[in-house]
Amino acid sequence: MNWLFELLFSSGTAHSILIIALTIAGGILLSKIKIKGISLGIAWVLFVGIALSHFGMRLEGGVEHFAKEFGLILFVYSIGLQVGPGFFSSFGRRGLSLNIMACTIVLLGCAVTYGIHLITGESLTTMVGILSGAVTNTPGLGAAQQTLIDSSQSDPSVLAMGYAVAYPLGVLGIIMSMVVLKNFSLKPRKEQPARQQQESELVCIDIKITNSGIANRSVKDISALINREFIISRIIRPSGDTGVATEELIVQHGEIVRVVTRSESADSIIATLGEKVVVEELKENLVSRRIVVTKESVNGRTVGALNTRANYGVNITRVNRAGVELIAVDELRLQVGDRVTVVGSRESIGKVADMMGNSMKRLDHPNLLPIFIGVSIGVLLGSIPFVLPGIPQPIKLGLAGGPLIVAILISRFGHYYKMVTFTTTSANMMLREIGITIFLATVGLGAGDKFIETIAGGGYLWILYGFAITTIPLLIVGTIALKWLKLDSSTLMGLLAGSTTDPPALAYANEISANDKASVSYATVYPLTMFLRVLTAQLLILMALS
Repeated sequence: MNWLFELLFSSGTAHSILIIALTIAGGILLSKIKIKGISLGIAWVLFVGIALSHFGMRLEGGVEHFAKEFGLILFVYSIGLQVGPGFFSSFGRRGLSLNIMACTIVLLGCAVTYGIHLITGESLTTMVGILSGAVTNTPGLGAAQQTLIDSSQSDPSVLAMGYAVAYPLGVLGIIMSMVVLKNFSLKPRKEQPARQQQESELVCIDIKITNSGIANRSVKDISALINREFIISRIIRPSGDTGVATEELIVQHGEIVRVVTRSESADSIIATLGEKVVVEELKENLVSRRIVVTKESVNGRTVGALNTRANYGVNITRVNRAGVELIAVDELRLQVGDRVTVVGSRESIGKVADMMGNSMKRLDHPNLLPIFIGVSIGVLLGSIPFVLPGIPQPIKLGLAGGPLIVAILISRFGHYYKMVTFTTTSANMMLREIGITIFLATVGLGAGDKFIETIAGGGYLWILYGFAITTIPLLIVGTIALKWLKLDSSTLMGLLAGSTTDPPALAYANEISANDKASVSYATVYPLTMFLRVLTAQLLILMALS
């Protein structure tokens, strides 16, 4: 059995692989443990790593550093690919106010952290680790560790210990804040009607042309006349026959047009065109079908450039991209993986499907080139030093911030350069989970040898510090949002979960909500919050070193 002892407690390639694998496997098994429906989830990997390291199972310095940074890059890059398509649109309309509240929570957390540092005299470096654990933000921990190493070559293990100590009550603190705020109002407001649940949802309405100023105009002229995003997909004649609304088609008085638009634009479009009607039955010479864009030749081309109306007699009415519904205006550029809704005859739709690909098998093939190009550019971007006024040390985006920003930009704008960035949900989840588990395993294995000693030496106070950092910002912003901004509780729960980038909190929010508002608000604030968590962690480390 001597060989087994050497394998577990010595060094070498086999030792490193075995220890990392055992740490991840043990953490995943323990993550299935739930107390009243709440679990620490993947954070168990960190605690298993701490335990194994405490008993002497450790990695060599070079291996630990490489595995930790590579895992972090995989994690943040996959997040960037996922949230990128909806990142910039999240700043529009109501999303702007939600993002402002999320930013306020982030900045208040930093203020509480710095305040505890001033009051107690606790090291600001340690407080950054506690902050990352209190808000359950692993990329922020990684960015802080990288900044500490780059700026001072100091041992970053104290950050990991602060994170590990604060994390468990951080998860519970977020959920406890939700419970308090959920019951804060003595007269809870009723949920809004379904038609008001989401400002930007797409609706399909039938409108009878009664405005004499609109009659006898072409579809193209009508689209230019009304300053709204909408598509006229079909025309329904008094006889009941339906036809595709091509741009040159002249709309007559009394005819009915089927319009796809956003819910907030519907009333103004109805008022301009005529009156809303309900068409109970259609002579279905036209059909509606969803087609998946899988041909690279279509990637990056605009809806107008495809000219499906003139070439095939088919209208593209809407595009579903990463779960977000978009109106198929002529300027919209299509990407591989988009699901487009088309209207036309069966034969014509078949031709359009062939032109776009519509082959799910092609989507199953991973597009590795954008991933490794993006990682390369992200590492370069993360290594560029930026000088900010008032901060003596140059700041870097690091191996967390650089790849995250590049992934967001590539997933949003890559199609302009004919780059296929689509990744299936399962592939993205696999990449993300592999990255975060490797990162947490190596962080735990690097922090365990001093963990118990730290707790015994006064580190138990870190738990209280972390609880304060978790709850104070959430309760302040949550109270303001409920009492003065009149935010509904479901949206607020998603906002709180997103501002702390905490999936267990989102799971709890979805469980107590009767709709999907929590998930929508979580996705709205998540990208900007993640970026700010990474950036502020680095800034606090630089303040600690100045």
